[in-house]
Amino acid sequence: MLKNDMPDTVRSLITTVEAKELLQLIETWKGKPKKQWKARADAHLATIEGGDPFQYAKAFTELSRMAEDEELRLRDRSNLQQSRDLLIEELARALKKTPLQAEKLIQKALDA
Repeated sequence: MLKNDMPDTVRSLITTVEAKELLQLIETWKGKPKKQWKARADAHLATIEGGDPFQYAKAFTELSRMAEDEELRLRDRSNLQQSRDLLIEELARALKKTPLQAEKLIQKALDA
């Protein structure tokens, strides 16, 4: 990879304002995951791999709410964990918090 290619391959961290918007999205997102498990798992994985924190926040929220009602399949659990870890890292850096503090902010938004 050439040095000139970096802006095309590395995304900047979200700003503090965007971090707060991300938490608001987790609090208010009402999207529903696909019913068919394979389509749902594939869609969530593609979303996570896309690298947009706002999109994987939606996947995280959908899967978290789904986990409240039923036991998740292995791929759903994996996608939930991966999206959660990415959100924690993103928010911790953007808000200058520890990962534990970021995790608590996410849980608070989810529980709201």
